[in-house]
Formats: sequence, C-alpha cells, structure tokens
Amino acid sequence: MSAKRISAMAIAALPLVWGLSACASESHQVKVREPLRLPSNVAPSAQQYVSQGSNAFQAGRYDEAKTLFTQAVSEAPNSGEAHYNLGLVLFKLGDADAAREQFMQAANLAPGNKVIWDSPALSPYSHPDSNIPKKEPASPYRGAARSPGGGGPR
Repeated sequence: MSAKRISAMAIAALPLVWGLSACASESHQVKVREPLRLPSNVAPSAQQYVSQGSNAFQAGRYDEAKTLFTQAVSEAPNSGEAHYNLGLVLFKLGDADAAREQFMQAANLAPGNKVIWDSPALSPYSHPDSNIPKKEPASPYRGAARSPGGGGPR
C-alpha cells in the first residue's frame, strides 16, 4: 500500500476513534448535582439562606446546609428550587424518603425544570406521583403465536 493511501485511511478513521472515545468517556461520567439558585422574584431572605446553604453544601457541611435550606423553604414555600435544594441535602444525608418528598414538591412547583425532574430520587420513577403505576415494558412476544394451553382472551 502506498503512503498516501495509508494516510487517507488514517484520516478517515479519526472521526470514528474520536466518537468512540467520547462515548466511552460520557458513559463513565457521574452527574454532579449542585444546589440551584432561586429566581430573582423570591424573597431576599430565602435567597440569602440558599446562598449560605449552597456554600455549606459545597464544603461538605451537610447538616448546616440542611438547616439553611429548611429556612429557605419556610421563607419561600412555593419555590421549586428551594424544595429541590432541601431534597438534595436530605438525599446526601441518606434520608431518601424525605428527599423524595421534597423532590416531588419541587417537581410540582417547577414542572418545566429539567434539573429538578432529573433529581436523584425521582429519576428512577419517571413520574413524581407514586400513585401512578409504572408501565410494564412491552412483551417481546406481542403478536407471536400463543403457547399451547396459554390463558388469555380468545
């Protein structure tokens, strides 16, 4: 093979190699969840609690962050972001049930916020309302011939 042909083949293969390496690195990335800022129309006192709570959270002082985020929720009970932040620290502290309640409230208060809907306690469920049953995956045998003596409508 000529050197030109080998060079052309190597150049043609580069996008494939880059694509595969990008896929490999993306699959091993862990989502880092951080507290959210409150919208500007929320009470300044709640904003202050969230700011202080975010600093405590990022420094690993989760009990302090929990206290501050709880105060933010009491100051801004209609803020999905405040409930999300409290849920985030509760989840970090290992209280998944209480975290899920906060994430559910956050999702209900901020229905279009993808970060909230992708929260760690909600993502396994696909919907924050635990009363809505999960859909079972479609059977791979749908439309296939019935097994002999199999039940079901005829």
